[in-house]
Amino acid sequence: MNVLQLVTSPRPFFDQQVSVLEDRGVDCTVCPVPGAHRGDSGRSPTDYVRYYPRILSELRSGDYDLIHANYGLVAPFALAQPTRPVVVTLWGTDLMSDHDWLRSLSRFGARRANAAIVPSRAMSSVLETDHELIPFGVDTDLFRPMSQADARERVGWETDRPIALFPYDRTRAVKDYSRARRLVERADADLELRTVTGVDHEEIPHYMNASDVLLVTSKRESGPMVVKEAAACNLPVVSTDVGFVRETVADVTDCVVSDDDTALIDGLEYVADVRHRSDGRETIDGLSLDALGDRLLGVYRDVLERDGPSGRRTEVGHGV
Repeated sequence: MNVLQLVTSPRPFFDQQVSVLEDRGVDCTVCPVPGAHRGDSGRSPTDYVRYYPRILSELRSGDYDLIHANYGLVAPFALAQPTRPVVVTLWGTDLMSDHDWLRSLSRFGARRANAAIVPSRAMSSVLETDHELIPFGVDTDLFRPMSQADARERVGWETDRPIALFPYDRTRAVKDYSRARRLVERADADLELRTVTGVDHEEIPHYMNASDVLLVTSKRESGPMVVKEAAACNLPVVSTDVGFVRETVADVTDCVVSDDDTALIDGLEYVADVRHRSDGRETIDGLSLDALGDRLLGVYRDVLERDGPSGRRTEVGHGV
């Protein structure tokens, strides 16, 4: 099976998705939008104008069975070509966007595709068309519990103080670093706030294991995947109620999800006092990449068996 993967910008969880599909015999070619997306700066309209000719060129040069559009912004480009069936995966910041046009575009893509996928129950509840709920997977071999002392030595953190990890670039306004700093400063605990950004994805588990709590203060999120990765490391989470955080850690010990500063501070104080690890790894279902790969491959096969290599449905039904 040959699949053309359309994406705005590849992310680690997307790269892992491609890898597990290729492990199952799916030949994936990734076609990202031209240009670069950095921080809060998006691509220009010119970048998207150049995108469709690039897709057509790729389709002429390859024998593809279907197209998988990953993110609502790229769905129209997949649907504009008339010859291959289309699978659309929405990521969250598209369907749950603050922008009406992007929410509408994402719903349009899901309705017109041969199959639509969302990764969370929160998204599933607002997408009124047939779709599959397939959570993003985590590399549980990479993200695993480790000795905190060994992890701190590896990342160079020479301290015995409890650490709250802020896992983003502090300049990204949507991540709200100023709120994270304010919460830690107000907490009645000897708690230190540290950030990590710009390091190899393979190093992130060491920073998580070197920490005592993951602190997420984002104003909005499509996930965030970092919460699932923290759960796989048994790292407690204190987070605003964004994306799929609540449904991810609902049954995990030593985690707090709230939009109230007092509740978040209480969570930080508790974790800094007890310094326990959570039970996220054994509590959360559907963490593994294998489950993700198997279910995506099943969707691909269903589409090809139902609609054929050149089939295209113009509208699908409503409801899950």
